[in-house]
Amino acid sequence: MSATPSKFVWYDLMTSDTQAAESFYQKVMGWEATASGMPDRPYTLFSVGPTMIGGLMPIAEEARALGARPGWMGYIGVADVDATAARVQAAGGVLHRPPVDIPGIGRFSVVADPHGAAFILFKGASAQPPVQAAPATPGHIGWHELHANDGESAFAFYSSLFGWTQAEAIDMGPMGTYQTFAVGGDAVGGMMTKMPDLPLAMWLYYFNVDAIDNAMARVTQNGGKVLTGPHQVPTGQWILQCLDPQGAMFALLAAKR
Repeated sequence: MSATPSKFVWYDLMTSDTQAAESFYQKVMGWEATASGMPDRPYTLFSVGPTMIGGLMPIAEEARALGARPGWMGYIGVADVDATAARVQAAGGVLHRPPVDIPGIGRFSVVADPHGAAFILFKGASAQPPVQAAPATPGHIGWHELHANDGESAFAFYSSLFGWTQAEAIDMGPMGTYQTFAVGGDAVGGMMTKMPDLPLAMWLYYFNVDAIDNAMARVTQNGGKVLTGPHQVPTGQWILQCLDPQGAMFALLAAKR
């Protein structure tokens, strides 16, 4: 187990139409978009004021050839990318891209858990961790949700790798148990056994918005699709699960309707 719990530190959207996706999220989330200036690849930075949220890039041709579809990917910060990638494999996970350096930025590896949910291991080149806003700040990621083939074994995998701990377990009746998890503090996400109609295990990221109904209108008015919701969850917050116009799944979270 990790001595210091590993946190989500960054998020990327890989998509089939970067210009359309940039416009959509600017209108729905109010994000600013700035070209990164990376000489070897097109990469756009999303931000809220001075705080970076994540990045936007086209799906790589080799990934597209293997059937990759638009989607959001979370980065988990680790002390040693190579060693953690080896531990992922030893625990039954998959190595999609071996560890590699991004000059001046850091080292990363694309992996998946034993159920197939993909994520990225990352260690930054700077000793300073990225600045992160308070959990409920509008425009920022407020929740991380894993839909696994088996929620219990999935939690065992992540807790052993990253030092995550169990928080509240919510009985959802026929839908099973929703196990929330903490990363050295308050709960930051939840894990559950996925519903049969969800074809693949996946991580779903929730973006904070001021009010769920207004955000829902922005999604549909700009070409997105509402999958489920709005629903009120046990915390009293409202959630909405959506697809962007290119087909990437995301979710919204608000304190008020």
